[in-house]
Amino acid sequence: MNKSLARELPPRGNVAEDVLDRPPPAAGPPQSGLSAIAPDSPDRFINRELSWLDFNHRVIEEAENPRHPLLERLRFVSISASNLDEFYSVRVAGLIGQAKAGVTAVSPDGRTPAQQLAEIKLRAEALLAEQQRVWRELRGLLRDAGIEVCEPESLTADDMKWLETWFMERVFPVLTPLAIDPAHPFPFIPNMGLVMALLLVRGEDGVSMRALLPLPSQVERFIRLPGATGESIRFVLLDDLVGLFLDRLFPGFRVGDKGTFRLIRDTDVEFEEEAEDLVRSYETALKRRRRGVAIHLGMDAKMPEELRAFVAAELDANPDETHITDGILGVADLRQLIVDDRPDLLFPPYTPRFPERIRDFGGDCFAAIRAKDIIVHHPFESFDVVVQFLRQAAQDPNVIAVKQTLYRTSRDSPIVKALIEAAEAGKFVTAVIELRARFDEEMNIRLARTLEAAGVQVVYGFAELKTHAKLSLVVRREGSGVRSYAHFGTGNYHPITARIYTDLSFFTTDPDLTRDAARLFNFMTGYARPEKMDALAFSPLTTRSVLAELIKREIAFAHAGKPAGIWLKLNSLVDETLIDLLYQASSAGVKVMAVVRGICCLRPGIAGLSDNIRVKSIVGRFLEHSRICVFGNGHPLPSRHARVYISSADWMVRNMDWRVETLVPIHNPTVHAQVLDQIMVTNLKDSMQSWELRSDGVWRRVAPGKKPISAHDYFMTNPSLSGRGSALHGPAVASPLNNHRRPDRVNQD
Repeated sequence: MNKSLARELPPRGNVAEDVLDRPPPAAGPPQSGLSAIAPDSPDRFINRELSWLDFNHRVIEEAENPRHPLLERLRFVSISASNLDEFYSVRVAGLIGQAKAGVTAVSPDGRTPAQQLAEIKLRAEALLAEQQRVWRELRGLLRDAGIEVCEPESLTADDMKWLETWFMERVFPVLTPLAIDPAHPFPFIPNMGLVMALLLVRGEDGVSMRALLPLPSQVERFIRLPGATGESIRFVLLDDLVGLFLDRLFPGFRVGDKGTFRLIRDTDVEFEEEAEDLVRSYETALKRRRRGVAIHLGMDAKMPEELRAFVAAELDANPDETHITDGILGVADLRQLIVDDRPDLLFPPYTPRFPERIRDFGGDCFAAIRAKDIIVHHPFESFDVVVQFLRQAAQDPNVIAVKQTLYRTSRDSPIVKALIEAAEAGKFVTAVIELRARFDEEMNIRLARTLEAAGVQVVYGFAELKTHAKLSLVVRREGSGVRSYAHFGTGNYHPITARIYTDLSFFTTDPDLTRDAARLFNFMTGYARPEKMDALAFSPLTTRSVLAELIKREIAFAHAGKPAGIWLKLNSLVDETLIDLLYQASSAGVKVMAVVRGICCLRPGIAGLSDNIRVKSIVGRFLEHSRICVFGNGHPLPSRHARVYISSADWMVRNMDWRVETLVPIHNPTVHAQVLDQIMVTNLKDSMQSWELRSDGVWRRVAPGKKPISAHDYFMTNPSLSGRGSALHGPAVASPLNNHRRPDRVNQD
């Protein structure tokens, strides 16, 4: 085997001993029932919603990580706030709806909707307070670094003069002051609406009047003051700017009391799934979404009690749905402070590599894939290869047909442009578009109409299932026959998120997989249930059963005294049936290691139930998004005999039963090695951005150790195996890992 390749691979052997067999995380203070949990007890599950809040706590913790530059730490605060907004508008909204309807059915962990809401309130309020605390800390550090959010009293006369002009030109024309009296009822406040509530006193007679002043989202929340290059960067909060010039909006009145509030509404969309015209039905539903009921009301701590009571009563918000904030409302807006002209406070720029092996074929994707399967690891390798694959299909006169799923993509999508180009070139192009990609529904409807206008056959999939699979199929004339090329992804066809999400793009001409891809497209477009699949498993028909059988095989290996192991990389681990199978595997002696970015309802480390299971989470510069499943197949992991799969599906009920998903086996030796020995091993060994889950449900940050390893740093500095091509013969790339590997493991690329 090439010696440089051996030096660049992560350590192959003894991963189980290194990671799984080291002392498990301490369980913390004793809690009743954790020392031994019955296999049928609801205590064996961690609550889904509380686990999600724990994940968001890990995100906000990254804002205090001194390894990250200051503005990147601020970005983590903003992400945490944006995540929490969506959590309220979707998950909490659903629970509130159940509680108001009198639903008393319990979740798998034994909680009623009302009980979940009570615990969510405590955890969420702690998280909101943590966001404010971290923001105050970062605000001081940023001020010291030359970026300041100014208080009104610190502004100079020149500042005030400039701000007055800016206010009158850019803000005043947009603002709409609203008097509240019997002739002017309380108006509708849109979702995420930020509003100033005022108690005004008329100068001529002392009569009081209530008023509202919505702060438009179309205007920057943070206004940057002018300054010479090299000077401190200063901002003024829009709320404070408007407060400085209220006399322009309410002449003849003085401000008695004031305060700001922010409303989150239910954004769940309800529509008639059996409607004849799904698109029209969905457009109507989107309009209804904008008038969803109030879910969470945040109010400025400076707002007097009288105004608070008035706002809460008008919005029909009860005390459980209100939160008094001592700080800034709309923390997600802090992202506006992340300026490009302070690169010293940002992550160093990173340019993804383009797979060298495709360059070896002169940029011909088809030739490179035809020579050997390739997997592209985003964002460390460029998403441009996916775009190039489809553009080449559009321009190649030998290509007959292109089929494509679209769940999420960008507004000016190069994927959509390639599909249009292919259709206009006379190829048969089919696009399966999912209308119910939450918050992207309107854009997907517009994309569908644009594609149809260009001659693309647009299909909306199933009314009762979301099409979540990431799949492309290109059919090409070659010689006297045709050959199909397939792309299977773990992430969306979205060139922007592909820069920050870790995902996998697998290209193959394997006849079993390409035939299965064609069968799956037929299932999505014509409801034609495949009579057989040669290699591919898919939801909602076979993913669950295939995964169950793979777990049971590992249990059988353990019972037979053979090595048995399961490695997982997922975004969410929620499905109780699959979790129970993992518990059975653990009880049988199967060693299970899982890297779960977000929600994890499995409780590891319980004697007799899950003492052979370890769970960790990686939160860092990039958002972990790829899904990988590995089964030892009677051999100690990692092994060339292991069964390796990539997937579009997390282990959630919806992904198993209510969505169209793919579970793709990896057979090519080099791709197999890349996914197992490079990606999975490095994720398991990461100690710089990892957390481990304790048996009591608490996450603990992993200590860096004597030889700290960062998975993200490793992948940024080490080329992937299947994409290396001629780079294989160049100088070895230094690895942060102590690498070794048996020479019988992988073919040279």
